[in-house]
Parts: sequence; structure tokens; C-alpha cells
Amino acid sequence: MQATIKADRGLFSYPKYWAHCFGSAPFLPMSRAEMDELGWDSCDIILVTGDAYVDHPSFGMAIIGRLLEAHGYRVGIIAQPDWQNKNDFMKLGKPNLYFGVTAGNMDSMINRYTADKKLRHDDAYTPNNEGGKRPDRAVTVYSQRCREAFKDVPIIIGGIEASLRRIAHYDYWSEKVRRSVLFDAKADLLMFGNAERPLVEVTHRLAAGEAIGDITDVRGTAIIVKQPLPEWQGVDSTSLDRPGKIDPIPSPYIMEPDCEGENENKGNENKDSQPVTEAKAQPIVVQPAERRKPWEQVYVKLPAFEVVRDNKTLYAHANRILHQETNPGCARALLQRHGDRHIWINPPAMPLETEEMDAVFDLPYQRVPHPAYGKAKIPAYDMIRFSVNIMRGCFGGCTFCSITEHEGRIIQSRSEDSIIREIEQIRDTVPGFTGVISDLGGPTANMYRLRCKSAKAEATCRRPSCVYPSICAHMDTDHKPTIDLYRRARDLPGIKKILIASGVRYDLAIEDPNYVKELAKHHVGGYLKIAPEHTEDGPLSKMMKPGMGTYYRFKELFDKYSKEAGKEQYLIPYFIASHPGTTDEDMLALAIWLKENRFKLDQVQNFYPSPMATATTLYHTEVNSLRKVKKDSESVPSAKGEIHRRLHKAMLRYHDPKNFAQIRKALVKMGREDLIGRGPQHLVPPESASEKRQKASKARRGERAMTKHTGFKNAASPNPRGKKRPFKAKRNDQQSH
Repeated sequence: MQATIKADRGLFSYPKYWAHCFGSAPFLPMSRAEMDELGWDSCDIILVTGDAYVDHPSFGMAIIGRLLEAHGYRVGIIAQPDWQNKNDFMKLGKPNLYFGVTAGNMDSMINRYTADKKLRHDDAYTPNNEGGKRPDRAVTVYSQRCREAFKDVPIIIGGIEASLRRIAHYDYWSEKVRRSVLFDAKADLLMFGNAERPLVEVTHRLAAGEAIGDITDVRGTAIIVKQPLPEWQGVDSTSLDRPGKIDPIPSPYIMEPDCEGENENKGNENKDSQPVTEAKAQPIVVQPAERRKPWEQVYVKLPAFEVVRDNKTLYAHANRILHQETNPGCARALLQRHGDRHIWINPPAMPLETEEMDAVFDLPYQRVPHPAYGKAKIPAYDMIRFSVNIMRGCFGGCTFCSITEHEGRIIQSRSEDSIIREIEQIRDTVPGFTGVISDLGGPTANMYRLRCKSAKAEATCRRPSCVYPSICAHMDTDHKPTIDLYRRARDLPGIKKILIASGVRYDLAIEDPNYVKELAKHHVGGYLKIAPEHTEDGPLSKMMKPGMGTYYRFKELFDKYSKEAGKEQYLIPYFIASHPGTTDEDMLALAIWLKENRFKLDQVQNFYPSPMATATTLYHTEVNSLRKVKKDSESVPSAKGEIHRRLHKAMLRYHDPKNFAQIRKALVKMGREDLIGRGPQHLVPPESASEKRQKASKARRGERAMTKHTGFKNAASPNPRGKKRPFKAKRNDQQSH
């Protein structure tokens, strides 16, 4: 299915750069020696990444590098450099065009810290799973080192870390609102999203001699400006927050400002943008060049960084507006002041068409790590080396997920032939393949080729989700293309099994029971992971996830078709603790549900506030930004602080003895002592004799510790050991306090 929102120029329509005569490199070079073998005197572009270099289309730097190579550029890679000085950033020499900087496939802060802000000691994107090979806020650090290495070389930042920090954002790790990463990184340009289209355009313009400072109009990019771009019309963000419903477009000649059918630019739009009425006596001549759509050449003025930093209500409002401007078909540019300068964010890039997606995935990837790593294991590669990415984007709109802000909500799908070619390539070339494809998926397993049935609605819709609170009437839910793909893939010679490991959006799946049947019968290896995330309406409404009725319907179909196939298969549900909107009572209800359904979860997750996600805004502001933000907007409870978050997480593991004491204390506080006992109706057992002894022992030790240092009258001696403490040590103790 072709994309209905199309770019003006194809991804591969540019003439190749002169260096295309060098051809494709076996691996993009990581050293001067490799450059010499290729006959290169220099690199046109040098990519700096926080991940190990794996030449596989699941790794962003491999895609970007191979794409630029296909356009004729010489691309080198500096992977996981030593960031303590500039030396590693100079090892490939000075790039002719620019440095491209990314933290890698993951945000560096999420990669390095747990949801409880504990430092991780491993890194799946590093050889031998070794931690500490990338800095905190890697995009900023790498960019600064590039600038130290070669002051006059342009720096372009991108990847998920840059995408999620392109605007003033709440930073969970420092617990404050930080300015756009462009200012801290001191980069020249930021690209957000998957960015193939803006990357190719900017690169060719730089190669043609255009200065980086003059490239201001490319979709999918953000820049720093002193004032709004000329010939753009500004509108204040407070005039746009008018949510509504999707109405049908009555006439193909009428251009509505958005799918809600509201005139959002009332009093602000250009006179030429008014709808053209139909005439009965003569045909209408449409002249697009003379009529500007209400969102074209329009930018939205957001509250300034200094304002959203100090005002949570306006932060919630700004984040809500940002999420309304994610549809490339109708998004406006965004402008936000930071001191005496502004961050200018152009509308998102147009999605790739199927042919373009195919071409990107058909590039000459080696599908293995760079030989420099030898036999070292890279866990992230081991996890995906037998998997195939079939699509991009997600229209689910889950508030805790960052896919909408990064990949967008318009599904971009590869063709069936392209996917089959990749499966055959894995079968024939990847070492260690045993006949099992570990996944055919993407952000979700079952959105392949699903699109809005109305081209006009898709091009103008501003809804954050196409499936919440219910599935949009315009949305296609026919899973036949996915079923056909599964059947063709598993019929290939040498393919024993096709597993589906990506998350299944079960509210969509139940709309087409044939898909559930196909899945249960052929593509589940005993267990299927799905993510209801919670059981209670309060948190589910803040997640924008369906209720448990949908889960039960899916489970009924899954169990039915598993039984028909003669297989004993189980659903493994995933849940989130501490999500905004979740009360202690909600977590208790979930724990009771788990107990009643005999689930004992081994791995549980606490909500992780990633930058720019809607749920992070709910967490930070405790204001419901899913609706129009007002002074009296609904307050959203959020579990904050280590103790409170730890309690919510403990509820998910009610069966773990380590959590009994904490849960009992909470139950007493909530007046639910009836759940303490040893019967099947109880959640946790009462305090055991062993626990009582340990508790008493701790109390005694605590009393002795106090009397030892405070000189209480009941203390046997201020110095029980009878030793005189050195004066120097005593003075150091005082200084430390």
C-alpha cells in the first residue's frame, strides 16, 4: 500500500556525488588503515555513535551510513569513542562535509540508568555487554568533542536521544526542565525521526556548496534562530488547543484546517486560505499555488523555555501542542524562545513510500558486527540477527511510549517481496542460522500495511491515537496482508519456524479473528507476550490503553485457536508500576488480580519518564494534558520518590518474600488488613517468627548505635571498647557533619 502523504522528491532521485566511483565498502571504515585499503584520502561524512558498529538494518548508524554511501559519499564511523579528550574524534581525519552525531539506538541516559536511577553495569550495544563505554548525555558530549577536534566542521545531531530533546523538556535524572539539546550540544542542526529524507537533502545541499547556516527549510530538522523565519506567519499556541471529533470532509474542493473540522487559525490565517465554495453553474478550477492550506508557512509560538521551566501548567500546554503537530500532512512549524534566541522546529519529514523503504533495506548490509570486534558478543545483535523489521511507526499513541515523537504514527511498510528477500538472505548468509526467524515485526507486530482508509483524514488528522478511546472509523483493521506475509514466509525452503516477538496490539487483533488464529496456530513458541499494562481504568485512561474487556476477548480467541491447533500455549501479560494516574488502590487491585489469576511475575517494570513523552508530562506536572489544559485541569496522581515507587513495583511481585513487609505496612495504612493471612483470599502472609526476631534484632542494634554516638544517660559507656579516640579522627568526624 502506497503512502498517501508524499514528499515532493524521491529519496533516491538525487544525482550521485562524485565519490560514488569508489563503490560500496565491505564495512564502513573505522580506521585510517581501512580508508587506505579503500583508496580514500578522506571521509566526506564521519558518523559518531554510542553503539558498537553492527552492519545491520536494525542499527541506525548502519542504515544512515549505507544510505549516504548509496548516494556516492565516503562515510566513516567512529563507534564508542573515548570521550575524555578529542583524540578519538580525529582518528579518521577531518570530514569534508560534516560530523553526524548520535547516542545510538537508545537514549544514553536510559541505557546507563534503571528506572530507579541506579547505574547499570552492562550495555547490550557494547562488545561483551560491557558497561561504561558511553557518557551520560552522549549527544552533547560527542558534539562538544567534535567541535574541539575541528572547529569549522558542521555538526548534525540525530537519533532518538536528539529527537526526544529537540524542545524544552523535563529531565527525569536531574529532575528539572532542560533546554533544547541543540543549545547544550552547540550543534548546527538537529534531525528528528528516522531522518533519511532530511539527511539526504541536507547532505546534497552541503555538497553543492551551500552553507549549513543557510539550510533552514528542511522538514524534519530543528535549528537555532534569532528571529522567526521570514514569510512565515505566527500563531500563539493558546489559540490552537481546541480538541474535537473527526468529521467527514463534505467536498473534495474544500480544504479544512484539520480533521476535527475546526478553523484553528480563526483571525490569523491568510485570506487566501479560506475554503472555496462549490459553484453549480460552472466547474471549479482549483489553483493550489494561489491557495495556501491553513497550516502551510505557519508556525506556532510556544511558551518560552524560561516560562515552561517554572510553570508546570504551561509546560503541560506546550507538550500537548507539540503532540498535536506530529502529522507531516498538516503539522505547523514550532518556535520556542530560549533566552535571546529561539529553537525553530520545521514540520516532520514526509514518510517513506514502500519503494523507498524497500531500497533502504536492500542496501548492502553485511548483517554482522564489524570485524574489529573479533569474537566478542554484542547482546543487542544476538537478539535481532535473525529478525526482520517489516514496518515503522505506530498509531497506538500510548502516552508512555516515544514512538510517536520519533517515528511518527503513520505506518510505513515494506513490500512483501522485500521482506522475503531479507529472510532468504538471513537463511543463506548469516552465521548460526538454524531455520528459525525470531521476529517479523517492528514497533508493533500487527500494524503492517494498516492505514487510514481516508486519504484526506490521514493528511489532516491531529488525534494522538487512532485506536483510543475506540478504533477510529477511518482506520483499516484488515490483517490479511500480514497473514499473507506470514504464510509466504513460513513456506520458504529452509525456514522451520517464524516467531512473532514484537508486541501484539490485541485491540486491533480481535477486529480480525483470522489473524489471532494464524498467530496461535503457527507463530507462538508456547508463550505470547502482550501488554495490557494495567487492570484499572484510572491508569489505563492516562496510558491511552484499552480496558481489560479487550484483553479477555483476545485471551478467549487465543485459547480457542491454541486448543484447536492442539497446542498448550499461554499469554504472558506485561504491566507497568508507578505510571501517572495510578493510586495505591489501583496497584492493590492489580496485585489482587494477579493473585486471583495465579500470575507470579518474574520481571516487572517501573514507569520510566523518557523526555517528551506525554506520560512524562503527566508525571512532572501532575496536570492532565490529554485534555485542553486549563488552570483547573484535572490533577493526575503520580508516585514519586524511591519509597513510593518501590511500593508500586513491590505490588507486582506480591509473591516475593522480600516485599512482604513493605506490602503489609501499606495494607495496614490502607485499612486492608483483611488481605494479610495465609488463605487463598489473602495477598501476603502475616509476619513470621523469623521476621519478628530480625525486626527485634535490628531495633536493638539501632538502639546501641544511638547510645554509642549520642552519650545517652542509659548508655553503659560513651566508649564501650575502652579505647581513647585520636583527636584527629574526632575532628574529621565533626568536619564531615
